[in-house]
Parts: sequence; structure tokens; C-alpha cells
Amino acid sequence: MTTVLIPTDFSTNAMHAIDYALNLYKCEQTVFYFVHAYADEVYGEFKNTTDLSISERKTSIEKKAKQLLSDLIRDKEEKIHNPKHEYKGIATFESIVDAVNDTVNQINIDLVIMGTKGQTADRKITFGSHTVQVFKYVKCPVLAIPESYSYRQPKKILFPTDYNLPYKRRELKLLNALAHEFKATVYCLHISDFEVMSLRQLDNKKFLEESLSGAYLNFEQTPVENRLKAIMKNIEEKEIDFLVMVNSRHSFLEDMLYRSTVDEIGLKIHVPFLVLQNLSR
Repeated sequence: MTTVLIPTDFSTNAMHAIDYALNLYKCEQTVFYFVHAYADEVYGEFKNTTDLSISERKTSIEKKAKQLLSDLIRDKEEKIHNPKHEYKGIATFESIVDAVNDTVNQINIDLVIMGTKGQTADRKITFGSHTVQVFKYVKCPVLAIPESYSYRQPKKILFPTDYNLPYKRRELKLLNALAHEFKATVYCLHISDFEVMSLRQLDNKKFLEESLSGAYLNFEQTPVENRLKAIMKNIEEKEIDFLVMVNSRHSFLEDMLYRSTVDEIGLKIHVPFLVLQNLSR
């Protein structure tokens, strides 16, 4: 049984992510948790009002959120009616990052799937601030679905790596299950200027091969000079359906996520982006 958490603000982008998730796990026994975090709605326009005003607003928004979640679940049950799927709604008075993190820990979620932008996000960028915050701070695999991306089975998966990270077995198990389900090829792109690998790198590569036994594996190498350009070139040339990267201390992905702007990555990546977390959970 797979557990999937999907944050929703009921925007078009969030609904698009839900539809992608239901397609991705169409043949799998899956429990979907639709989570709506509404703390920002309560405080956003009423920072200087009395406690009573905030309390009344909180009650009103909570009631509306629960009704919208109930309507969403009923809609999916009636229109899709997949006996392998179970839906649960959670309305919580928290920020989106806290809501996702708390639910991940309480329910032991396998994967978070979310839209890349909320209701007010700039249409010029791929990843809004909430998505980036979840990438950075939630210690669970996170799959972000661009609004412009139409669902297709992930047959070609790009996995850039330098083999310096000791991968986590549970997260690679998730990737292996997806690759096995769709008979996908995982392109392991070694980003390095050196042909010869260290013993640690060789051990990590071997562990990766063993953990992705259900996938067709392809190994290539590219220089370090410009990692992002190399990734984007491979996405375009190979017609990649799915990008996978590992977030860890001092990793290339962490470097991008912690910059003052993520335009470099946000303006260019328009395929589903799975971030695996190499952080303690």
C-alpha cells in the first residue's frame, strides 16, 4: 500500500497535480491524502485585527476548507471510481510546509506530489515559493508537476549524479517501483571531469545498480562545467519524461535551492521533477 500526500489550495495547478498523481498510481493500491493548509488565509488580511476577528475567520475558513475537501473527494470517487484508490481530506491551521512535514511524519507518507504554483504565482516561473520550500525542508520524496505538462507514462527518467552521495534505500525503492511499473529507462548521468571514480563512488554506483534492479539502466558521463545546461540538454535530446535529483547537504541541488533566486532552474525545467531527500527523517 502506497501513501501519497497532495497539498491543495483548490487551484487549477493543484487539481492538475492531483490528476497526474491518480494516473501515475492508477494500477497501485494507494491512499491519497489531500491536505489544505489555511493559516495564511486566516492571517493574510487580518494581521492587525482582534483575536475574536481572527477566531471567527479561522472557523469560517476551516468550515469552507472541509467542505471543499469533501467535494473534491466525492468528485474523484464518482468520476474515476478506482477501487484501488482511497481518499482522505485534511484541513489544518498551519503553513503549507509545516502541514506537509507534520502529515509526512504522522502518517509515514511515501511520496508528496504537488503542483508547482499556487493561486497567485507568477506564470513566468515553473516553481513557486511554496514548492521550493517543500523541496528544501520536507524530509520525504517530493514530486512537482508543472502546470503545462500533460500526463504521459514516465518511460524515460533522467538521474544526474556524481556518485558521492550515499543513497537512501527507501527512496531508491520508490524510484525502482515507478521504473519497474512503467518499464522505464533510468539514465544515470555522471557529472564529473574525471573518468576514474573513487572507491566511495564505485560503492555508491553499485548500490544504485542493485537498488534499481527493476529499471533499464543507462550510464553516461558529462563534464562539470555547467551542470544545469548538461541536464537541460539531456532532457531535450532524450525527450525525458521525469527528472530525479537528490537533495543533500552541499549538493548541486541544495546549492540551487538555497540561492536568492531559483529562476535558473525554475524558468527551464518543464517535466515532472522528483526530489529525493538524503536528509535524516
